[in-house]
Amino acid sequence: MKITVLSLFPEILRGFFESSIMAKAVERGLMSYELVDIRGYATDKHRKCDDEVFGGGAGMLMLPGPAGAALEAAGSGRRPDGSPGARTVFVTPSGRLFNQAYAAELAREEELVLFCGRYEGLDQRIIEKYVTDEISIGDYVLSSGEVAALVLVDAIYRLVPGVIKGESLAEESFSPMGEGGAGLLEYPQYTRPAEYATMRVPEVLTSGHHANIARWRLEASLAKTIAYRPELLAPAAGLPEEVRRLLRKLCAEGSSYEPDTEDPGRAD
Repeated sequence: MKITVLSLFPEILRGFFESSIMAKAVERGLMSYELVDIRGYATDKHRKCDDEVFGGGAGMLMLPGPAGAALEAAGSGRRPDGSPGARTVFVTPSGRLFNQAYAAELAREEELVLFCGRYEGLDQRIIEKYVTDEISIGDYVLSSGEVAALVLVDAIYRLVPGVIKGESLAEESFSPMGEGGAGLLEYPQYTRPAEYATMRVPEVLTSGHHANIARWRLEASLAKTIAYRPELLAPAAGLPEEVRRLLRKLCAEGSSYEPDTEDPGRAD
């Protein structure tokens, strides 16, 4: 997969692509990237990329000229033969809300172009001509489109086959369960030492009984989801029967975030 990011401040982005798992993915040929300075497409001596908004109001808007030229060079919009260009994302608070399913969809693309907004955003004509996806990372406003773009990149590239081992992705938060596509929050996890500041790891996790551990983790995931994100359980009809049975049990017991740490295989 190739990711091209267009920005007025590409230096904000560079460290991410040259570090950690992304750097290894690039080295292995699983990912490639290009960081484009939009100012390089400005035509005046001051490299101006913003101007006042028609109709009045506070703030400045990114100019269509440099933005359009940069997107055209990146392969966005219609190609000369009329075929669609690269899938192009504009990160904006007024876009479609980003989630794990959306990340998985974008991870299947061979090429993505991300445009980082600044100021009051981007001229609507550029959005209509070049942008295929307007995406919001949450119900809040940032001053930096670069930060939002990096959130998308981080969520997307790790789902590209080979970047991260498949088993590491299998039980993450929001992983789909059942035909309804519902997902749970990930269960709590622990490491050595078994006792820290008088707090012990739940005994079931050190028992070596894999079936009991799996059941505890499922119940802990459900308990956390009920407490923090109950809306994720709305399509309960699509959940496996074991999950629905545990869900009914937890709801009847008035589940709190903390899961039952006793042996889940015991007789009631």
